[in-house]
Amino acid sequence: MNQEIIDKYNVSTPRYTSYPPANYFGLMNSGDYLENVDKSNDATNNNISFYIHMPFCRRLCHYCGCNSYPMGNSQTVNDYINALHKEIDIVAKHISPNRKISQIHYGGGSPTAIATSELKALNEHLLGLFPTIEHPEIAIECHPGFLTAQQWEELLDCRFNRFSIGVQDTNATVLKAVNRQEPEIPLREIFNILRSRDVSINMDFLFGLPHQTPESFAESISIAKELHPDRLVTFSYGHVPWVFPRQKILGTIGLPEPEEKNRMFTLAAQTLEEAGYNQLGMDHFVLPTDELYIARQQKMLRRNFQGYCTRRTTGQVYAFGVSGISQLDDAYAQNGKNINDYIQTINEGNLYIQKGYKLSETEKVVREVVEELLCNYHVDFEAVANNLGLENAETVKNCCNYDVAKLKDMENDGIITINGNCITLTDERSPFVRNVAAAIDPMMLNTTRQFSKPI
Repeated sequence: MNQEIIDKYNVSTPRYTSYPPANYFGLMNSGDYLENVDKSNDATNNNISFYIHMPFCRRLCHYCGCNSYPMGNSQTVNDYINALHKEIDIVAKHISPNRKISQIHYGGGSPTAIATSELKALNEHLLGLFPTIEHPEIAIECHPGFLTAQQWEELLDCRFNRFSIGVQDTNATVLKAVNRQEPEIPLREIFNILRSRDVSINMDFLFGLPHQTPESFAESISIAKELHPDRLVTFSYGHVPWVFPRQKILGTIGLPEPEEKNRMFTLAAQTLEEAGYNQLGMDHFVLPTDELYIARQQKMLRRNFQGYCTRRTTGQVYAFGVSGISQLDDAYAQNGKNINDYIQTINEGNLYIQKGYKLSETEKVVREVVEELLCNYHVDFEAVANNLGLENAETVKNCCNYDVAKLKDMENDGIITINGNCITLTDERSPFVRNVAAAIDPMMLNTTRQFSKPI
């Protein structure tokens, strides 16, 4: 990828974690949300996916774009967890009891900042309400900086079967610059503990941070390669200090140039592919036996706010806790961000829904196209029409902003190939899949909203 192409396409573009992106959400109340929860019982795919947001961190990292807060006093933490249990019960009354849980995911913040006994109680609460599919995914994001060997053992007893370890980088200078605590015990010891049970291990890395170079980041990835996790993710740091002021300090220290970031990703990808991993989507690397890779080969990979998933584990997402986003067929709904307001509202017997989005039928079509591109680096407009019961490919294109001139320009630049009703990314390593999605997104016409850059 030459510098001219990087400069041309490295522009403000949505990440498309959802469609429409979350910064398009408007006002929504709990009544609107519960009405959509009731409707979700009749969704075609009505598996249950639960997300729990734990906003607390023992130390805030400068790069963080999550809704995170210092741990504070223990009473606030206890009150928050009690509110989570109450919120679960309020929403569960609107979910049909015969539906099955396919996924539970804990994010943050740092979920592992919470006592393992509390995590276990939350899992038991959720799993006691509904049956599960065979082998549901019960995942937790882990900060290795404050976990002892005993605490890793205790997490295994909480019924988690997927652990995402937020390493970010193995270089002490980089971690110090971004205010992230190094692992409490060696990564090898963590892997030995987790591998004693039949669980899956992810490792998460972040590139584009101060003091990182392509060579230093490749060294971190090489260390991870030797540990041989089931999945490894290389997230591109999105610098949006106008949204998260804490990121300003990283700009002051100095960030790598886009061409350096591109080399970081390229070297990391080469290292992992040589070790037998396959790239999946924008940033995941998985082994050939992984169900995500199999779904990708079948062009059936899916995506939600928690990351990539298969049709087996995907479902209607019901989120709990501050800033949690529920992701239903017809609507999104997001809780407010203030912890004290959340606790008070839930204790009064009400939900804390503040924002959301009700999708039109046209937007559901665009969502399907965007998801196909982001997950499978390919979209067949005729297949989308068939899946959604629409007349033909032209019907789908008419729902989108199918900009022929812009897409042809991308084809001339080697970003995509256009074959009849199909668009395919020429390079599955391309960070510019977001640009392709934006080229067919009607919401990007004359938008003034700001987004991070692909590189």
